Amino acid sequence: MLKSMRVENFKAWRDTGQVRLAPLTVFFGGNSAGKSSLGHLLLGLKQTVESSDRKRAFHLGDDNTSIDLGTFRDCVHNHDSENTIKFSIGWTLPANLEVRNSLEKKKINGNNLEISVELGAQATTGQIHVEKLKYKLSGGSEELKVKYFRENGKHHWETGDSYKLVKTTGRQWPLEAPDKFYRISDQSRARFQNAEFLTDFALETEDMFSQLFYLGPLRKSPSRVYQWSGDAPSFVGMEGENTIPAILSAAQSGLKINKGPRSTKRPFDEFIAWWLKELGIIHSFSVKPLSEGRKEYEVLVKTHQDSSEVKITDVGFGVSQVLPALVQAFYCPPNSTVWMEQPEIHLHPQVQAELADALISATKSVQDGKARNTQLIVESHSEHLLQRVQRRIAEGVVDPDDVAIYFCKRSKSEAELEELKIDAFGEISNWPDGFFGNEMADLVARVSAASERKSNQSNAQ
Repeated sequence: MLKSMRVENFKAWRDTGQVRLAPLTVFFGGNSAGKSSLGHLLLGLKQTVESSDRKRAFHLGDDNTSIDLGTFRDCVHNHDSENTIKFSIGWTLPANLEVRNSLEKKKINGNNLEISVELGAQATTGQIHVEKLKYKLSGGSEELKVKYFRENGKHHWETGDSYKLVKTTGRQWPLEAPDKFYRISDQSRARFQNAEFLTDFALETEDMFSQLFYLGPLRKSPSRVYQWSGDAPSFVGMEGENTIPAILSAAQSGLKINKGPRSTKRPFDEFIAWWLKELGIIHSFSVKPLSEGRKEYEVLVKTHQDSSEVKITDVGFGVSQVLPALVQAFYCPPNSTVWMEQPEIHLHPQVQAELADALISATKSVQDGKARNTQLIVESHSEHLLQRVQRRIAEGVVDPDDVAIYFCKRSKSEAELEELKIDAFGEISNWPDGFFGNEMADLVARVSAASERKSNQSNAQ
């Protein structure tokens, strides 16, 4: 689970400051306020990790990748190519990581890992390279820090006092730049007798990004017929294109989910249908083959108890838009992080509020008797979603420490981020100006206009 992040000199962000990430984290703000940029950076890093080119420090993307961020100049703040992009990400490891120093018979362990990176670009070619890389392992008996940096055209790897890197004897292979943005190269690792733990750090980083999933703001329109050949998609897709295959795969595998401790455990497809009914947008939901032995399926929906069963294409658009968000929140593997944009799009205000309960439930859900530890990071414009979260905090359903709410705004050429302070009663003590527009100004203007029109009508009679 991600615990923190900080971004500097990326797109609209000069500096986000340290951002606390909770099991449920929600970013609010106006259009083009910078919310999506944070998710896009993580998506760019994820596709870098998954790239086969180990010498590409940051894969900005192309027509064949999840996202295309353009050039380094497009990404760096104020398009200043001489500047560097910096980011740090901290996360909790699924299990305690133990580092053994064979030369000193010493062990250091911890369950929190943080990576900090500084990326620059060559002036002539625009090729991106790593200027600095730092890892920190903590949460155990003592911290272990290691860093890479470039100085006078040479590459350096250093550690803190708790762990000393010892060079190998014999031929001195030159040190190299890191592979991608996070991994020591094989040649550099061979220069040291006790640098094996850096491979462990890289593997933990890869595992963290493999458990990161992104759902975009516009989901694919529903279809009358869906194809499924028995595959198990890793996630529902950035546009929700794999939602129905994900439901079928989970049902076939026997996956069962419950809302939390001491709640009813249901097969995955029934669980999703139950939540859709709880949201109040349908009465029943099912996925059925067109005929036995074929790979074509249809999604059938009843909007009311007494209504006929119809295909999903023949009901309101909101069902098809919320379904990928709902499925992904519960379909992702344990210890996953899901970044989703506007899960409430095309939903009635009351349904938006109910959706907040589903998101809270996803962070508390249980699988095979164990907490799934799902983390949801949501971009939203819904005041109804926020109000329901506040209510659940006041009711004691969710702890305020398990929620982080942020407001993004633009200040001239920069984006700014402010965390809302929520107490145990769901009260917010630092409402930013214009958080959801100026409702009071609209109310005063409406009352004033109505009063003036009534007065004019009376005078005319």
